[in-house]
Amino acid sequence: MDDESRLALIGIVITEPESTKAVNEILHAYADYIIGRMGIPYKKKNLSVISIAIDASTQIISSLSGKLGMLSGVAVKTMYSK
Repeated sequence: MDDESRLALIGIVITEPESTKAVNEILHAYADYIIGRMGIPYKKKNLSVISIAIDASTQIISSLSGKLGMLSGVAVKTMYSK
């Protein structure tokens, strides 16, 4: 098991506004690990972009990304520090 803390950036694009509440609930559950968050509503395209900086184990980061990625209308990409 990988317990070492890592820094990662998680990019989230929400194309179905009704999924926003579920995204926020998941992010709230991981609040202890989130360093910062930037949300940008893009009204012209009717979508939202969220950037998350997180410091946690690889397992926790993967769990968060996986839960978000299972939501309808939510695309997620994660980039880890070296």
